[in-house]
Amino acid sequence: ALNNNMAEQHERAFQKQPTIFLANKRLRSKKSKGTPRFYKNVGLGFKTPKEAIEGTYIDKKCPFTGNVAIRGRILRGVVTSTKMNRTIIIRRDYLRYVTKYNRYEK
Repeated sequence: ALNNNMAEQHERAFQKQPTIFLANKRLRSKKSKGTPRFYKNVGLGFKTPKEAIEGTYIDKKCPFTGNVAIRGRILRGVVTSTKMNRTIIIRRDYLRYVTKYNRYEK
């Protein structure tokens, strides 16, 4: 169980899910399939990904496995870049209205 947890340790602080107690004696004694994992259904028609359920990553800002609620606007667009850590850049196509000419920009 510890080896599986060490695969995702790439920060200075120990990465763990705050809702899972790792030192549980009952869970350590049984030969279970890895460590227990917290995941949730965020609603709004979004299905929980298989990677969130079966994966070993730990991200406190993930809406499926972390402590973040989906609220406000939901954006729709094309992902252009995923270079930054935990951040993506989305391209959204929209028409811009110019009041002076009473038309939309191309």
